[in-house]
Amino acid sequence: MSPQRILVVRLSAIGDVVMASGLIPALRAAWPQARIDWLTEPATVPLLRHHPDLNEVITWPRAEWQRLWRERRLASLWSAIRRFRADLRGRRFDLVLDAQGLLKSGLLAWMTGAPRRVGLLSREGSQWLMTERVGAPPGDDPRMSHEYRDLADYLGAPAGSFRLALAVGDAPRQVARAALAEAGIPAAPAGRYVVLAPFTTRPQKHWFEDRWSGLAGAVRAEGLIPVLLGGPGDREASERIAAGNPSIVNLAGRLKLDETVAAIADACLLVGVDTGLTHMGTALNVPTVALFGSTRPYLDALSPRTAVLYQALDCSPCRRHPTCGGAYHCMRHWTVDLVMAAARRLIPAAGGR
Repeated sequence: MSPQRILVVRLSAIGDVVMASGLIPALRAAWPQARIDWLTEPATVPLLRHHPDLNEVITWPRAEWQRLWRERRLASLWSAIRRFRADLRGRRFDLVLDAQGLLKSGLLAWMTGAPRRVGLLSREGSQWLMTERVGAPPGDDPRMSHEYRDLADYLGAPAGSFRLALAVGDAPRQVARAALAEAGIPAAPAGRYVVLAPFTTRPQKHWFEDRWSGLAGAVRAEGLIPVLLGGPGDREASERIAAGNPSIVNLAGRLKLDETVAAIADACLLVGVDTGLTHMGTALNVPTVALFGSTRPYLDALSPRTAVLYQALDCSPCRRHPTCGGAYHCMRHWTVDLVMAAARRLIPAAGGR
């Protein structure tokens, strides 16, 4: 029987939600009449709430539960959990996808009481909370979002229906364009600008700050405007990079997440490291240069508009355990000239953007 009420559980992080977003059109193509909801954390709600094929984005109140736990208000915590569980059960989902595969996401999927719960790469005990599990096929799959594509295939979604799907809201677009205009960048296509996305959570994934400043100069030499984007926690680093080149327009920390999506959508090019903003560039069909080193989430973005730069060394990808003592040779390989050469090959693809 075809499911009528579907829930996707993918709580975090920004880049992973972007790469899982292809499940939305895949599910809609498989079951056009179904109700499709998504359960996530507050930080990633803005990525999903504008999507026309989602009926609702449900927010997991993780911070509230953590606060009650810290305050040892266990009765209040239990009441909050029971209310949330009752709300999920009351929605009568008949298919729930745990697209994160962790214990926390598995517990939330289990709370729904759905008769069919499919876990993706389930671990930490969450596999015992699922009715079905999709594991990793043998071999190293180089495709972007390969695990979510496997889940879509397992569910019988039509071939080609999985495609990254970010929607730009009208209000965020207006805010982003106003911020760019205030910085002296006219609306696209007249204001051709390049988004620089240097910021991520781990230092071994970073490119070097002086090279970002150098890249900004090379971008200006092409007649384009370099724009730094990032979150509130990136302001200090963004100011250091911007200080190295006065041509940089620094909007890091000034835009909300859905406004950042809108700013990327209007760009003629994006250059970034392994961070959510870089994956957004591909999802929005913006020409994108992705710089990978200690991590290599994919080698093939399945898009002619994305170039993945990755230098495989004996120690890479080291992921969370670098052995180079902070030298980061995998990222140091990429000079400004090499990155700019890749960018030039993509800039014509922007057309009139």
